[in-house]
Amino acid sequence: MNSKTKKMVGIGLFTAIVVVLQLLGGGIRFGMFSISLVLIPIVVGAAVYGWYAGAWLGFAFGVTVLLSGDAGAFLAVDPLATVLVVLVKGTLCGLCSGLVYKAFQRSNKILAVILAAIVCPVVNTGVFLLGCYIFFLPTIIEWAALYGYADVGTYMIVGLAGINFLIELAVNIVLAPVITRLIRFAKK
Repeated sequence: MNSKTKKMVGIGLFTAIVVVLQLLGGGIRFGMFSISLVLIPIVVGAAVYGWYAGAWLGFAFGVTVLLSGDAGAFLAVDPLATVLVVLVKGTLCGLCSGLVYKAFQRSNKILAVILAAIVCPVVNTGVFLLGCYIFFLPTIIEWAALYGYADVGTYMIVGLAGINFLIELAVNIVLAPVITRLIRFAKK
């Protein structure tokens, strides 16, 4: 099997892992949002196969979020904005993690994976919060009041992103470098 075919098969396998993890991970909930464990294979795929693979895996993540119903609360408010935010945040988190890995891989591959593992949830959560602010602020204000938050900013940071972001970040930093190293070791 030539290297192009191996790469295509590898990216296909990572795509399947992203889809399965997102569908299974949807059951791990904190409040109305699920934890995105799929960021790990997005980071690992970007490190192993390149930034374009990271972008593709992030896009596949976004599509799966939309099809799984995880974005249902937002789809009910504004379907077009929801699709835009979900696909952009997914694609950008994979793309950015791949570009960060590429920028640092020559100096230190482990550091490159750790930095990519940090960037992925930061971009994913950052674009999500920006999308909430731009497209859904009136709804977010209502949700903040419903859940007893004094102001919408605190609700967005603590209620919408806080626990999810911290768990995604910690899991990525711990597991992405280990898995990437194991894959590289197995390929030798």
